[in-house]
Amino acid sequence: MNKKSVSRRDFIFSSVTAVAGVSMLPGVLSFQSKPDLRPNILWITSEDNSPFLGCYGDEYATTPNLDKFSKESIFYESAFANTPVCAPARFTILTGMYASSIGTENMRSRYNIPEFVKPLPILMREAGYYCTNPGKTDYNYNTNQENIYEDWNTSDKSFWNKGTYKDRKKGQPFFHITNITVSHESSAHKPIKLKHDPNNLTLPPYHPDNESVRNDHANYYDKIEEMDAKVGKILDQLEKDGLAEDTIVFYYADHGGILCRSKRFLYDSGTRVPMIIRFPKKFQHFSPGKPGSKTDRVISFVDLAPTLLNLAGMDIPKYIQGKAFLGNEQSAPSPYVFLFRGRMDERFDMMRAVRDKRFKYIRNYFPHRIYGQHLEYLWRANTTKIWEQEYKAGRCNKSQSIFWESKPTEELFDTKSDPWEVNNLAENPDYENILLKMREANNQWVRKNKDAGFIPEGEMIERAGRIPIHDFIRNKNVPIEKIIETAEIAGDGDPTNLKLLIPRLDDSDSAVRFWAATGCVILGEKVKSAIPKLKALLNDNSGDVAVTAAEALSLLGESKLSFSVLLEQLRNSNSKVALRSANVFEVLGDKAIPFIGEMKKIIEETDDDYVKRALSWTVEKLEMTKIH
Repeated sequence: MNKKSVSRRDFIFSSVTAVAGVSMLPGVLSFQSKPDLRPNILWITSEDNSPFLGCYGDEYATTPNLDKFSKESIFYESAFANTPVCAPARFTILTGMYASSIGTENMRSRYNIPEFVKPLPILMREAGYYCTNPGKTDYNYNTNQENIYEDWNTSDKSFWNKGTYKDRKKGQPFFHITNITVSHESSAHKPIKLKHDPNNLTLPPYHPDNESVRNDHANYYDKIEEMDAKVGKILDQLEKDGLAEDTIVFYYADHGGILCRSKRFLYDSGTRVPMIIRFPKKFQHFSPGKPGSKTDRVISFVDLAPTLLNLAGMDIPKYIQGKAFLGNEQSAPSPYVFLFRGRMDERFDMMRAVRDKRFKYIRNYFPHRIYGQHLEYLWRANTTKIWEQEYKAGRCNKSQSIFWESKPTEELFDTKSDPWEVNNLAENPDYENILLKMREANNQWVRKNKDAGFIPEGEMIERAGRIPIHDFIRNKNVPIEKIIETAEIAGDGDPTNLKLLIPRLDDSDSAVRFWAATGCVILGEKVKSAIPKLKALLNDNSGDVAVTAAEALSLLGESKLSFSVLLEQLRNSNSKVALRSANVFEVLGDKAIPFIGEMKKIIEETDDDYVKRALSWTVEKLEMTKIH
């Protein structure tokens, strides 16, 4: 049965009930006389946890409720968050669009989105569903553009809505989300009293083995156990309400786990999530297998919106980029999922990744930045601080040291033989064919979706203005192909590419100039011939370009000119340009010591919390350097 026939059936049914005098919801179907026409949908989501569950083979985990639930369900072995942090992941879930294609991939970006993009609750309400979300409405776009709370049937404007599926009209199907926060990263910042024995766990090979690190990991498993208990209570309540046989239940986490090198990073520890879906008997025809079975179909968050619309018998809007993996008209399985990372809080970085059932390819567009850039929030956890201390003391092995060093341009991992992704195969000739195939898949994906991450964030603010970034990036005057190509050339770090980079330093497009200047930063002392053009860019009308040119020149011995520009840009009214300058001060080390006083003044003056965080860390580090 296709979706058009479902729509026709629903239309006939609604017409008959209207003639019969059955009460109708305005603009939607009535299901009073046939409550089982379509399934209720319950999403149980948990925050910040990888599939460290018994049903996924983790013998250290204590998860009896989810283990039991999995025996009644289908569970996905290859389910992924498209990005390893909450807000842009949630945007991707609720719109069925990659946040990177619409300009919302950076954490807490809050930019406008096109009017034609309707969040999932609006579409489900149009289908006749009662939609409630007593949890986070943290969608990473401009909530002044429209009142996000009005997307749901509950309109409580507090951060936590109070409505539940119990408030719906009789016979009306519901779409309800309940979000469990106990496993959130913040749980690693508090004093702990452990239930799990830290001596019995297996640490990831990239973490140093000491008591404090083991305690943090054991605490994480304690929180997962608490989360599992809450899942059990939610399922019990559904049963008590007499709705279990009418409801398809999804359980998944919003991205990977809380300890350093998981959340915020494109490794499986940050992107692979549990995804378990239970189909009651009357809706077993939607299930891809028998209860208790596994599937290795590769899916990701961008696929959730079209999947729900398919289950609801709705047509899927053409703008949606995900593919339905359940329902009457599900799409053929895709060989890949696509992953992205932009700015995380106060630190700029840019990565894209491709994952199939076995291999992971990562492209680092800022290879000159280490993985472990200092993030104030991430450094609240003991594991992060201790790991950094162990590295600086020279007590880390090769696998444990990678995080604190500059990145390769490309990474390739065999997740079957190397599940923690510490053995980079990108330069192994035995895997060249896989590398080339996945590299090409990434290259095509960023171009097809006109990836907005290739426009520096400060530039997007200046150039797009109030125009949604999705629309701006598709303007014929934005040479997105050339911008992406320049980013790829820059990231290669190949001195033979200078003949391509140097002419682009005075390209008419500021994003092209930005990436050409970034290429000069990556090449360092090898770009002395570019000094005249870089000096000219210090007065560029793009703050992002001027900051990047200043960083390149500082590496070439032109510090006096560079620091005057960097200080000027720290006071730029465009907060993302100021933040980029603050990021450069952090990496320039001892050269920045004479400017501690200026940085302190800006810390006092600025209203931007991210600029304040970045500069405060730099000042703290430089003052410690002076003492020693």
